[in-house]
Amino acid sequence: MVLEDNARTPSGVSYMLENRETMMAMFPELFTRVNVRPVQDYPRRLAKSLAACAPAMAGERPVVAVLTPGIYNSAYFEHAFLADQMGAELVEGSDLRVVDGRVAMRTTRGYEAIDVLYRRVDDEFLDPLTFNPASVLGVPGIMDVYRAGGITIANAPGTGIADDKAIYSFMPEIVEFYTGEKPILSNVPTWRCSEADSLGFVLDNLADLVVKEVHGSGGYGMLIGPTSSKKEIAAFAAKLRARPENYIAQPTLALSTVPILTKAGLAPRHVDLRPFVLVSPNGIDITPGGLTRVALKQGSLVVNSSQGGGTKDSWVLED
Repeated sequence: MVLEDNARTPSGVSYMLENRETMMAMFPELFTRVNVRPVQDYPRRLAKSLAACAPAMAGERPVVAVLTPGIYNSAYFEHAFLADQMGAELVEGSDLRVVDGRVAMRTTRGYEAIDVLYRRVDDEFLDPLTFNPASVLGVPGIMDVYRAGGITIANAPGTGIADDKAIYSFMPEIVEFYTGEKPILSNVPTWRCSEADSLGFVLDNLADLVVKEVHGSGGYGMLIGPTSSKKEIAAFAAKLRARPENYIAQPTLALSTVPILTKAGLAPRHVDLRPFVLVSPNGIDITPGGLTRVALKQGSLVVNSSQGGGTKDSWVLED
């Protein structure tokens, strides 16, 4: 089943690459016996996809840069890692300015125009002249250049709507509308608490459901009914009544398990899988691997690294 969509800033690919590198170093004999498809060329394929999205004014070798919020961001390692692996510049908002209708980055030779910006900054902070005026992470005027076709921003501003958990509940219908076919993978049944009937059902069954914030991420702001106390459930019910449109609810899933090594030996822990897909004028490129996230706490269904989860190498085998 598809648990959620991540179309704005799909993080975690550096863990996929580091997991594979670690496994190949520790267990090289496994990879001589088992024909595992490689994932190490992901940065090259990402760079190729980004370059293919360059605006018409770009030359034969488009300039690609990675926009990071800076060293204090929890995913900064990934931003720096991907920029290094792609051979792209790693820039912060303070490194950029609008020059002659182009977004340009500061270099030792003066300012150089950028064709494609792989941004890891949320929409709200991208341009203080268009969005949050207090932002110091973005570039004043970048949205004007973007609207004029002077730069490609990936992923495009606004793609975060696909991450919205209320939009998620409509995805089977959206897939069928655009493709004429039903989705191959099912969605988790979802109740939108903004609807009165759904809210009533959720409030009556809170102890059995998982409730998530519509715009939430990282495992924050959610209630897992079966593992919550009566006091926690009552407090969450008050939040639901106050702002029902801010929440969706789903049944508690029996996630798959894999073994991990504990002090007591091998033990099962719950996992999910995050695949990575590149879409560009070159076509659709599905990475033959992904990020398997594992809940390290016994019985936990929360696999997010921000909540103490871990990761595992994921293999796709050749035919």
